[in-house]
Amino acid sequence: MAHEEDPLEHERASWQPSPGLAVAVPDPVQNPDLPPHRERVTDTDPAAMKRAVRTVYTLFYLSVAGSIWAVAAYMIFPIEDGGIVSIRHNNLFIGLGIALALLAIGIGAIHWSKAIMSDKEFIEPRHATRGRDTTREAVVNAFAVANEESGFGRRAMIRNSLFAALVASIIPGITLFRGLAPQNSPGSPHAGDPVYLLSHTMWKKGMKLAHDPSGVPIKAEDVTLGSAFHVIPEELASVSHQDGYLEEKAKAIVLLMRLPVEDLHPAPGREDWGFDGIVAYSKVCTHVGCPVALYEQQTHHLLCPCHQSQFDVSNNAAVIFGPAARPLPQLPIEVDDEGYIVAKSDFHEPVGPSFWERH
Repeated sequence: MAHEEDPLEHERASWQPSPGLAVAVPDPVQNPDLPPHRERVTDTDPAAMKRAVRTVYTLFYLSVAGSIWAVAAYMIFPIEDGGIVSIRHNNLFIGLGIALALLAIGIGAIHWSKAIMSDKEFIEPRHATRGRDTTREAVVNAFAVANEESGFGRRAMIRNSLFAALVASIIPGITLFRGLAPQNSPGSPHAGDPVYLLSHTMWKKGMKLAHDPSGVPIKAEDVTLGSAFHVIPEELASVSHQDGYLEEKAKAIVLLMRLPVEDLHPAPGREDWGFDGIVAYSKVCTHVGCPVALYEQQTHHLLCPCHQSQFDVSNNAAVIFGPAARPLPQLPIEVDDEGYIVAKSDFHEPVGPSFWERH
């Protein structure tokens, strides 16, 4: 029986790829190779090399001077009075010192690499990156070659001045961190103790709750069901900005709400911390300190708009959603003989973020 030839098989046998699809082409691109090496002035002139070395370590020591100046400016130009001129001078001169410190390190490092380190071109062939013993040995050898070519081990002045500049550049930041903590006047029994100052606010027994920012005291009859008042201590309205108005307000600000008495479920020992359904909680979120400013009267939930933490006012402001780690601190309140809402004491726990609290 005759075998019938498959036309597709004949077509496949006779097919040849076009020159444009073939791997090998008759006119491949030639490897241009590296351009001729151009020597720098410092490669040919020893005097120029010495000048470059002096320039580099001078820049590093100039960075040290900038860091020291930033610390000195922090003390020479204080902002204790809170005036705009003092703040401007403090920011200007500290900023100039830090800018000089970082800029001198950057310029010195670039000049070191451009004028002093080895300038030879080389080609690094691609290879499989596997953690073999030979690879580890090659890495160690690469560090040794880099040390030799950069002169890091030989040029003690450059190395030591760089270390000094890097260490000194950290000092201004450490110095400025202390200024972020609250401070009291030198005559205060707790002067310079940020832990105490962060743990206490202006609230004290008998201090009236007042509207923010007017400072008008609030009567219990003014607080209707479903309402929410932004509250500050009455005495805070008379404090000037120079005397720490914003600092005290940031700790003492409160939200005052009235719920149906049957909806409240006070914790044991806090049954008398409110009055006829009126309760007061810190407005400072226990996550990162944002203002908890949104109140939903139907669900009795407080919402922090920054990171969406939610607190249940009917259940001691417990966290029901979001990243906050603990409930909002409650301010114990009562009503005086004139019908004004007053504090029974300060908060019984620190207000604000929980990251520094140790209880």
